Amino acid sequence: MNSTPCVRVFANADHIQQCQARLTRVAPALSSLAAVLALAGNEVRLQLLFLLADEQLCVCDLADVLRMTVSAVSQHLRKLKDGGLVTARKVGQTVFYSLNAEHLPVLQPLLARLATTQPEPAQ
Repeated sequence: MNSTPCVRVFANADHIQQCQARLTRVAPALSSLAAVLALAGNEVRLQLLFLLADEQLCVCDLADVLRMTVSAVSQHLRKLKDGGLVTARKVGQTVFYSLNAEHLPVLQPLLARLATTQPEPAQ
């Protein structure tokens, strides 16, 4: 890819300052979103978030669905829980995980898009 240098006759200082101010105003939200997306950027964790968006599941069920060991799923759940994306609720000896409602506005549109995406039929 050829890179053409940016050549401008003059800089629009007001526009640059406006853009910088916009970034400053949303800096905490951008940081939070970046952390959420970094955690969701792993395919297994994204699968977990997809499943937990609709229902509460225990680690054993998640391990069976994903065909992974309980230990491997637990490690991913720990990262999601530490990042605040999922919550845990203990019922007797079983811990059920669900998507943290705080992150639903960000994750739900992305996860809903996955649910409506259908693969092309093989021919």
